Amino acid sequence: MPPELGQKTGVPVNAILPEFVLPALKATPKITEQFFFWSGEGKLESTVRSWQTRLRRLFKLANVRDGHAHRFRDTFAVELLLAGVPIERVSILLGHQSVRITEKHYAPWVRSRQEQLEADLASAWTRDPLVLLQSEVHQRYTEDCKHKFFSFK
Repeated sequence: MPPELGQKTGVPVNAILPEFVLPALKATPKITEQFFFWSGEGKLESTVRSWQTRLRRLFKLANVRDGHAHRFRDTFAVELLLAGVPIERVSILLGHQSVRITEKHYAPWVRSRQEQLEADLASAWTRDPLVLLQSEVHQRYTEDCKHKFFSFK
């Protein structure tokens, strides 16, 4: 693999694809034996720019606001984080040299996951028999205290 096609770290990372993607890729004609979207000749930057232009046009036709090629990468990272994949692994898949780079861009998604987990737990506790029992005891005690005075002698 040419260096310009490697990851940002220079270390290639293989990612498995969902099963339904494979037939679509196999049905896509390759430009060369090695590449789907590039002949391997000419400047890679020119090909990237050409695809970015095509994607911008496609986003515009589809009424996707702020559409750009990097959105696929962002969506990939966010969906992994929301699915509970540790940020260290997402960082590797993105080819970042440091997890700090990943945290800089995607930490809010990890935080939102934590907030969602807390909300899920709070919701679950509202249905937990032990918690309900404790709440009823506490509520009865506080209601009784409003009407009675206790002397602790």
